[in-house]
Amino acid sequence: MNKWRYRASPRFWRNFRKLSPRQQEATRRTWQIFKDDPFDARLGTHKINSLSAIFRRTVYAAVVESDLRVTFYIEGDMVFTTNIGTHDIYRT
Repeated sequence: MNKWRYRASPRFWRNFRKLSPRQQEATRRTWQIFKDDPFDARLGTHKINSLSAIFRRTVYAAVVESDLRVTFYIEGDMVFTTNIGTHDIYRT
């Protein structure tokens, strides 16, 4: 049984739709791991200090592929995905 619930921001969906079909497919494959455990070692999940300061909560990034990341934070059992893209999303 999955212990997490998920919600994605409108910004996440906007940027997801801008990805190439290959990147979208890589994201879907990564989702199969992420939905079970956003901290699975295969995802290279790490804290993003700059975004944590902006959001005033701990924000993490999970690696989809080389320079494609998903940022998210957790409230209780809810995982909020905030964005997807290159390292540039850490500056937003």
